[in-house]
Amino acid sequence: MILQPLTLRGTSVRLEPLTIEHVPALSRVGLDSELWRWQPKVLSTPADMHEYVQAALDQQTRGEGLPFVIVDPTSEQVVGSTRYFDIVLRHRRLEIGATWIARSHQRTALNTEAKLLLLTHAFETLRAGKVVLKTELLNEQSRRAILRLGAIEEGRFRRHLFTESGRPRDMVYFSILEAEWPAVKAGLAAKLQAYR
Repeated sequence: MILQPLTLRGTSVRLEPLTIEHVPALSRVGLDSELWRWQPKVLSTPADMHEYVQAALDQQTRGEGLPFVIVDPTSEQVVGSTRYFDIVLRHRRLEIGATWIARSHQRTALNTEAKLLLLTHAFETLRAGKVVLKTELLNEQSRRAILRLGAIEEGRFRRHLFTESGRPRDMVYFSILEAEWPAVKAGLAAKLQAYR
């Protein structure tokens, strides 16, 4: 797997390489406290968003992540962010996460197609053997969304992470294996058709 910044294009969404220039656009849609309810830190100011984006770019520089902005191609508006991270080349494994989408675009074809684009690139171009997704146990909406993708729940890690305020987070891990990808891909394609 060689991870390099690239643009992934679909009908309902475009994923572009994240840059520091995206901070104002991300701040316009992403300083909603509800988006950060289950995250380690609440982003409430443009300075918080700048720090968040810089951390993602630093992760990319170290070869540990590949962050994207999520763009609605109809309006050309940036509506969120996602990334590959926890990349373990030796074991052909990576994680898709740090995903957030403005509430105006949640439960739309945009998120489904974004995951389809990321998974397709991971399995078919990067040749990943396993893609991991995780969320906090309390985040029922996210857990349901990951299961709808076709991922399999692997288990729960109790008090695995902590928020900036010190609240412990129980994390639920899910995965999709290379052999499962064709069925997952077909399921996501069917879900996209239902939106149209």
